[in-house]
Amino acid sequence: MKRIVIFASGSGSNAENIVRYFSDSNAIEISLILSNRKDAFVHERAKKLGIPSYTFNKGEFEEAGLILETLKQYKIDFIVLAGFLLKVSQPILDAFPNRIINIHPALLPKFGGKGMYGDKVHQAVIDTGEKESGISIHYVNEHYDEGDVIFQAACEVLPDDSVNDVAQKVHQLEYKYFPEVIEKVVLNK
Repeated sequence: MKRIVIFASGSGSNAENIVRYFSDSNAIEISLILSNRKDAFVHERAKKLGIPSYTFNKGEFEEAGLILETLKQYKIDFIVLAGFLLKVSQPILDAFPNRIINIHPALLPKFGGKGMYGDKVHQAVIDTGEKESGISIHYVNEHYDEGDVIFQAACEVLPDDSVNDVAQKVHQLEYKYFPEVIEKVVLNK
């Protein structure tokens, strides 16, 4: 059994989707959810799903000692970032080489980097007149959104699409593909 931790900073809709996808799996378990925000709704979702969740502050994530101890306690094999806004610190990267993946709401390398998340990404896509957007699932390295891309899926952006329209299209791709790609990567398929 491979054990996954999900790092999330917000609502946690992707985290919930991932937990539900693996709920009957004999090979993968979502063992833990960590967040950098005590008021993140992901904690409510975790509680309803019966998954332990904890909050750590930015300093604890950067220092990483307490985080790594918690991951060791839960026998974590793999880290999934699902709407997690902090940069992963070097000690965590070193402890989980090629075992941390992230989902980004655009087709990298476009619209990535520090500060590019959520509606900010969708607005940038619209502002530049892009005809498509999508998702990028990638390995995490020491730079925001620059790790090797594992998978991408695109959706059309229409001239009259709002930020919300683009967000809905991107979320549909996230919900469909992110759990499948996690499964393939974790199980080396």
